Amino acid sequence: MKLKEKISLEKIFEKEYKIKLVESENNKEAIITHFLHNSKNGVSQFFKKDAVKYTKEILEYKYPEEEITNIVAEEALQYGIFDTFNIPFPPVEHPKFKFIDLFAGIGGFRLAMQNLGGKCVFTSEWDKEAKRTYKTNFGERPFGDITKEETKSFIPDEFDLLCAGFPCQAFSIAGKRGGFEDTRGTLFFDVAEIIKRKQPKAIFLENVKGLRNHNGGKTLATILNVLRNDLGYFVPEPQIINAKDFGVPQNRERIYIVGFRNDLGIKRFEYPKPINKKVAFSQIKEENVPPTKYFLSTQYIQTLINHKARHEGKGNGFGYAIIPDSGISNAIVVGGMGRERNLVLDHRITDFTPTTHIKGTVNREGIRKMTPREWARLQGFPDEFLIPVADASAYKQFGNSVAVPAIQATANEILKLIGIKK
Repeated sequence: MKLKEKISLEKIFEKEYKIKLVESENNKEAIITHFLHNSKNGVSQFFKKDAVKYTKEILEYKYPEEEITNIVAEEALQYGIFDTFNIPFPPVEHPKFKFIDLFAGIGGFRLAMQNLGGKCVFTSEWDKEAKRTYKTNFGERPFGDITKEETKSFIPDEFDLLCAGFPCQAFSIAGKRGGFEDTRGTLFFDVAEIIKRKQPKAIFLENVKGLRNHNGGKTLATILNVLRNDLGYFVPEPQIINAKDFGVPQNRERIYIVGFRNDLGIKRFEYPKPINKKVAFSQIKEENVPPTKYFLSTQYIQTLINHKARHEGKGNGFGYAIIPDSGISNAIVVGGMGRERNLVLDHRITDFTPTTHIKGTVNREGIRKMTPREWARLQGFPDEFLIPVADASAYKQFGNSVAVPAIQATANEILKLIGIKK
């Protein structure tokens, strides 16, 4: 069979063929794109059988008059029938290490690791819109629900580093210390299970600052006990890292947990020191912002003022702050624990919801919302990073992501200890 044209996986899985070919939730596109991005490093074997199977399905749909065999499908895969590499952040050509990206969001961890020469060999994320952003930038569709065995079964062997910004959940702790079994039913259990099966050289976990005191400190104590005693990793005391110390104008504190497999003999780890680079909001400010979309009306600002006054000190409202160009922002947050509420950071103002249609006279002071691109810059994402989703989704995605420079600085220290040089 002579294949006449390249096939767009975006059209196959998201547009014209979706209803006939693909169920609403499966890993078919993830399998194919993971195969294609690992065809040169031996990892493709973990995806090959199913990648050929689903390619055969696509070709049978695309060319109903042709006889499509497994051999034809495999050759089509090998010779580039699918167009997946026209992306801003393609796989590293000659990687220095391999990593997996769990609870990947839009790829903050991945961006940091690729900057350090890493190759992502597996990624998972459940949110549909986040998957869309991830694929637009990296060319891979993340696998779905990591709690399912059918998803875990595609994780390759022999990767160096496991990365996970896992959600914080309370554990049902039976004993005094809490162990592996006590974490069942939580997403940390799935992370721990993957570590137990695959035994990566190192792990890098990220969570909200509140994890330290969550459930009276029992949640973190259980996590550390599982990693150290049940799984056999050297885990130094976790540290709170602030994004503002690594070159972005955002006061964002997150807890980092790193670990090293005991047989590596690593007994000491130092988190990265803050860099001597202070960045103000003016340095990431976007110019020529559309006034009808982002600038707030006088009436809307007064609503914010009135709401804050009514709820001051009651803990059930939301606040706002005027942020000067010479200052830095408070953490951009979507969801979280305890007092961390759904906030949308505006340029010079924080507001509970990302209002995109503002009625009334635009205020004379020029107070406006931050744009999605400014949120991206606050998290250290380069301007080459594409934002293919609506503003509401973009705010959520960047708010849930990691500060790339802080992740990268910490990962660099991890890699040094496992013998991976810049």
